[in-house]
Amino acid sequence: MGALTAIGPVSIDMYLPAFPEMAANLGATGSQVERTLAAYLIGMAGAQLIYGPLADRFGRKPPLYGALIVYILASAGCALAPTVEFLTVCRVVQAMGGAAGMVISRAVVRDHYSTQEAARALSMLMLVMGIAPILAPLVGGQVLALAGWRGIFAVITLSGIALLIAVSRIMVESLPPEKQVALSWGHIFRTYWGLIRHRRFVAFALSGGMGSATMFGYIVASPRLFIEHFGISPQAYGFIFGFNALSLIIGSQVSARLLKTQRPEKLLPWALTAMMTAGLSALAFTLLGWMTMPLIMLCMMCFMFTQGFVGPNSAAMALSDQGRQLGSASAMMGTITMSCGALAGLTVSLWDIAGPAPLAWIMGGCTTLAFFLGRSARRA
Repeated sequence: MGALTAIGPVSIDMYLPAFPEMAANLGATGSQVERTLAAYLIGMAGAQLIYGPLADRFGRKPPLYGALIVYILASAGCALAPTVEFLTVCRVVQAMGGAAGMVISRAVVRDHYSTQEAARALSMLMLVMGIAPILAPLVGGQVLALAGWRGIFAVITLSGIALLIAVSRIMVESLPPEKQVALSWGHIFRTYWGLIRHRRFVAFALSGGMGSATMFGYIVASPRLFIEHFGISPQAYGFIFGFNALSLIIGSQVSARLLKTQRPEKLLPWALTAMMTAGLSALAFTLLGWMTMPLIMLCMMCFMFTQGFVGPNSAAMALSDQGRQLGSASAMMGTITMSCGALAGLTVSLWDIAGPAPLAWIMGGCTTLAFFLGRSARRA
């Protein structure tokens, strides 16, 4: 499950140190390269709606096979891309394949565990999602130095092949035939329409989505911010990115320990308050002209720590009463989360400023929205 969850972070983070080289090699602007990341998030957001019903109808394993084959072929296309436009299309298709891992891993967790146990299990998956962003830019920076940016996508392609083999030989089906539901367009529409009208589900999903929007805004903005604005090397950027991901790991593990004695609905309000404080601090420092590289790193590390709480706990609360439609609910939640991230990433790329202002506004605005959405969800 951890490897399936890591598809997203690896595909997103591994090529970040290569942004400047890719722009030069493909004859593109920095904003155009940033949009390849936003395109990936858009593809992942839309595809998750497909895999949820498929996972509820055919079980957890069969949809993974086709999805991973699509992911492998698209990753190879990225490695061979002659233009930034071709790369953007391949990134969308790559995301459509990779989305299955994120949807189905959450559904498998809820197949096995109750709400509180699921929150703990999701915190462990968050550990993997934290380790992957630490290692991915570091590995990406070294591959960039040895084989260029195309070599990064070659490594991603080989990783997809290894994961396909692992799924076929190791993963056990967690949804027996008697629990699988019928598949029809009418059923899919009714299921998703019911989820959209479920105020508690949507509010918790959006609250977690705003945290993800902040994180993806940072991911899109950080290569230009640190490499171009602050003037550090791509290899050093990988280490800076890793420090922030380490904060996510620590936060998720502290959350997992506290969940042994505390319920998710008790932890979430405190985490959202701390998250908003970190976001508004970054915005205030920027507006006052005080923002430096150490300060922005401090604000992001504080945010990432709280995201380690908000991500798994908001997900567990959103999925807590979804019963037989867990796959579809997991897909809808993933779509909401990735849509928020894609919108934030696209906003940053269109801003076309290498300084801290775009990221600071995203941090301040999205964390504040996350706080108030969380309050709304608890009252639903």
